[in-house]
Amino acid sequence: MTWVRRGGLANLLFLLPLLLIFGIFSWWPIIDSFVISLQHTNFVVTTWANPFWSNFTFVFNDPTFAIAVRNTAYFAGLALVLGYPVPLVLAVIMSEVKRAKGLFSVLAYLPVVIPPVVSVLLWKSSFYDASATGVFNTILGWFHIPPQPWIQDPLTAMPSLVLEATWAAAGGTIIIYLAALTNVAPELYDAAEVDGAGIWKKIWHVTLPQLRGILLITFILQIIGTAQVFLEPYLFTKGGPVQATETVLLLVYQYAFQSSDGGSNLGAATALSLMLAACLAILSAIYFRATRGWSQN
Repeated sequence: MTWVRRGGLANLLFLLPLLLIFGIFSWWPIIDSFVISLQHTNFVVTTWANPFWSNFTFVFNDPTFAIAVRNTAYFAGLALVLGYPVPLVLAVIMSEVKRAKGLFSVLAYLPVVIPPVVSVLLWKSSFYDASATGVFNTILGWFHIPPQPWIQDPLTAMPSLVLEATWAAAGGTIIIYLAALTNVAPELYDAAEVDGAGIWKKIWHVTLPQLRGILLITFILQIIGTAQVFLEPYLFTKGGPVQATETVLLLVYQYAFQSSDGGSNLGAATALSLMLAACLAILSAIYFRATRGWSQN
């Protein structure tokens, strides 16, 4: 009765549409995915797996699974090394610009506005053209360096995908950092300057500590996003060359729609999706627990 008198029913009434939407479009598909992972189904013929964990066993026994996990980790690692510091550096530089800051913000965010498929096809046909007339090979030609195969070479295929993905996604993170930088008190920079700090010391002792909460969030979001990379390997290389860009989500797609027998293995695809989700959930929980004290101090 106390809960009712304090407006509990009214709160529940306002929450009901949100709960229904999440229940239908988010929570129910998650529950249903557990059921599908225990079945052999193509949505036409469905039978229960025997034993129930056979789809998970199939995934573990697939030699492509280990390759996909290794390539996904490689992509995520390269994306962190390249894609994580670049938006922060650009945001700090843009925050120091006195004129045309809005123009630079628009230019930084422009790649995010371009449809991802268009971006990939543009890079594939122009920048990563293996002939001497490709954009990057033309630049190399100025220094008398022979044309490079880029996405056709197993050694350079994955770094090439990371470069395009960083270009396409950095704009949103830059805008987040620029918004966070506006909340840094100018007095902190003035005090650091009075103490004789240069630009690098001000960034290290003032800017980064003030942005630590945002940095923690963008770090884990980038790990989750790069672990689910699909568009770049699918459109650039189809997982090649020689499975050099085969990723976990691309393997999920292949299980579901490109099985070797010409059918589909939705049970295995769902099982692998659940395994990826579980790994990311565990990693996120460990990360937030490990950084909880550092982010609050």
